[in-house]
Amino acid sequence: MKRHGSPLKNLRSKCDDQIGEPHLVRPSPRVSRRLAEPQPKKCVLYSTDGEKSAVICNFEKRGWQQVPSVNGEWNFYWACTQTCRYIFGIDQPYRMRSDQIINHFPNSMELSRKDLLIKNIKRYRKDLERKGDPLAQTFSHTMKLGIGGTRYMHLDIVPMTFILPTDYNLFVEEFHKNPASTWIVKPCSKSQGNGIFLINKLSKLKKFAYEARTFYPLLSRNTSVISKYIDNPLLIGGKKFDLRLFVLVTTFNPLKAYLYNEGFCRFCTEKYDHTDINNVFMHLTNVSIQKTNQEYNSIHGGKWPVQNLWLYLDSLRGGGVSQILWQRISETIRHSLDAVAPVMSNDRHCFEVYGYDIIIDKNLKPWLIEINTSPSMHATTPNDRMLKSRLIDNVLDVIVPPGGIPDDHWDKSPDPSLLTNFTVLKPVVRKKDAPAPPPTVSPHGNSLKKRRIHSAKKKRTPVAPPVVQAAAEQTDDEEEGPIKSSKLPMQRATAQAPPIVKTRIIHR
Repeated sequence: MKRHGSPLKNLRSKCDDQIGEPHLVRPSPRVSRRLAEPQPKKCVLYSTDGEKSAVICNFEKRGWQQVPSVNGEWNFYWACTQTCRYIFGIDQPYRMRSDQIINHFPNSMELSRKDLLIKNIKRYRKDLERKGDPLAQTFSHTMKLGIGGTRYMHLDIVPMTFILPTDYNLFVEEFHKNPASTWIVKPCSKSQGNGIFLINKLSKLKKFAYEARTFYPLLSRNTSVISKYIDNPLLIGGKKFDLRLFVLVTTFNPLKAYLYNEGFCRFCTEKYDHTDINNVFMHLTNVSIQKTNQEYNSIHGGKWPVQNLWLYLDSLRGGGVSQILWQRISETIRHSLDAVAPVMSNDRHCFEVYGYDIIIDKNLKPWLIEINTSPSMHATTPNDRMLKSRLIDNVLDVIVPPGGIPDDHWDKSPDPSLLTNFTVLKPVVRKKDAPAPPPTVSPHGNSLKKRRIHSAKKKRTPVAPPVVQAAAEQTDDEEEGPIKSSKLPMQRATAQAPPIVKTRIIHR
């Protein structure tokens, strides 16, 4: 008969096993079975609208698989703005999952549509001025208005702009102040330079004048904006150009924006002449327009890397000029994003890559011309292809969580090492300047007056005879007249001193 030896033996064997391998923790059979089975790595499914070589190449390099967008099985959707509006539409029953992200915000037109951008910037200025923010400081009323048409020191980032036909009467009033000025008209709902033309006469705006008189703008959706034309642009080789820069926004509340350090200059194919306003090949830098000209060079595509521009400016105007200009451009972009942040639909499934068009004048002041929500990712030259490929690769590093799977619960705070060529757009802060001293009639008036009084005092004051006063009768005598009194020297009385004589000197 056995005496309970088997349970003790089993317990002793378990203890021996744990003592023999003290650092080994034996999991339960269920956990061990789960660890033994290899976990399949989830693949990211993507979908795109159209053929975008730079986008698709980066997706395939990461091992992502393409799926149709109809069934909604995708995790990453690089869509056009119309598709994004359809997905977020009120009548659309589809709702995005937590593992899905898309490359547009629902109301991204607040930045891309030209009339809405102007309205948001004007409201932004008024709000800061109402709060007394130092950013809303203005110049003196005696100073002449600049091209921007405002007196703001730091918020004059866009040229003077009116919305047609709504603001037609206001534009006419401004036009009569300077009839020799040139203005540029742009349709609000078109892109790639379509419908843009320059004017220097009111007769070319008869259509908008008729709509303004008949109150038709309330029913018309084909609105346009008319802006003061920047007729002193910075020229290189006698040709006009603008900058195309890329900005990544991951969230608007709080605003997290990044400016890509690379970009390119888009040159016109013909030399600039401000008197010829009908030649679009010397005024409009859009590639879709310039490539129709016979002078278009398909090898370089009329594009220049922005790094070449910085080298050109530093060599021509001194070192450090490019850094100052880059800082001004960064502040201009940040102001535009702050202007629309309160009205943007900040959906956690969204991010956006904006294409900013900046023009630089001869004074190296950047002007915001236009913002594109769908900048072209189609490459026209080998350098263009490499630049946009690096851009998309860097964008994916920033917006995809560390796990590699899109997640709307992620706080969108990437590791700083993943920013690579991105620069964080920090809030613009200004200190309030001290008020200027009141103007004087003559800058040397006070000093001359003091000099005259001092010289008169020297001329009119005679040498007084020695006056002896008794110690018991020490008094202070004052001089009459415009000159202040002076105390006379006193001497101690002696035995041989003459009788005390008090003398008063009166100057006439």
